[in-house]
Amino acid sequence: MTAAPAPFGPHFGFGLYVHWPYCARICPYCDFNVYAAKDRASGPLVDAIAADIHAHRPRLPQHGALDSVYFGGGTPALLRPDELGTILLAAAEAFGIKRGAEITLEANPNDVLRADLLGLQRAGVTRLSIGVQSLRDSSLAFLGRDHDAISAAEAVRRALKVFPSVSIDLIYARPGQSPASWEAELGDALALGAPHLSLYELTFEPKTPFGVAATRGDISPMGDDAQADLYELTQSATDAAGLPAYEVSNHAASPQHQSRHNLTYWRGGDWIGAGPGAHGRVSVGGGRYASEAERRPEAYIAAVQALQNGWGSATRLEPLEVARELLAMGLRAGEGVDLRRIETVSGLPVPRDKIAVFAGKGWAVLEGAELRLTPSGRLLADAITAALGP
Repeated sequence: MTAAPAPFGPHFGFGLYVHWPYCARICPYCDFNVYAAKDRASGPLVDAIAADIHAHRPRLPQHGALDSVYFGGGTPALLRPDELGTILLAAAEAFGIKRGAEITLEANPNDVLRADLLGLQRAGVTRLSIGVQSLRDSSLAFLGRDHDAISAAEAVRRALKVFPSVSIDLIYARPGQSPASWEAELGDALALGAPHLSLYELTFEPKTPFGVAATRGDISPMGDDAQADLYELTQSATDAAGLPAYEVSNHAASPQHQSRHNLTYWRGGDWIGAGPGAHGRVSVGGGRYASEAERRPEAYIAAVQALQNGWGSATRLEPLEVARELLAMGLRAGEGVDLRRIETVSGLPVPRDKIAVFAGKGWAVLEGAELRLTPSGRLLADAITAALGP
């Protein structure tokens, strides 16, 4: 009798996340591990990331070829095509990259306008994720961006001529933003024709310039009810345009344009984190491990050279931690989660009486053991996860 597959692991997807920490300009809302690019030489960090990927191979002897590679940051589009190729070659040598794998590069509009897009494609990139953030010049200035709306739109059009899969990032729920203004801006974004949109509400993380300004009272974040109204407006507009949500903040024209790399996160798959501050989740010997690389580039490079991997720490997660993470991530996605996976990991039942209450309010749908949230339920994903978690 064949054993049931494990409730987490690479059979739910296997990806590589590469964090490039440098930016030409650091935005006031950004809470990522980023540093000013200045005149830093990229070669030592590229070489360290490649060595780090190779060092993961003996740790993951049962893992096959990669389904996806995601270059995030920071601004990984600052890398030349040959530098991206060096990292992808290391991934191919260490693990293999499946034919037709999704290889995403994050880029800002000005990067796209300057870049050798055909060179990026030849290096292996199959998908661009463009940080447009807004299509209104006043909002771009507020957000600290270094492009204007015209260049953002031109960047998207230029990218679509080379890459069939292009994603646009936009930030909404900005202070003072009205439903009518957001609806018009979102309409302009949809009209550009990108088959994927990532639409995020502006958050004020404590240590960012925006977070500090909000604490001082210099900026007034939008209230929860107003944000919820804009969220519902967003769902209606994207549904009507043929880009329904397949996750809380992500919309795609068809399954082929959904982010396979992000689906690995939401489905409980494995991913290697390489680069300064990169996080990973890998399954070994029946356990699930959370890794976090050294955050500062110099420390990361030194760790790779000294230890042959950049992991600042790798911790085996407790079963309840794994179960809670699978539930939280699974409920973000429109496809939902199989509760039997949660129960297998935790050894505890997910309370069906609470699910019945959520279903009665129109927030959730339970079919057999498959639980998914409705669009209105996804507004409450964190609260529902907390109520159902072991």
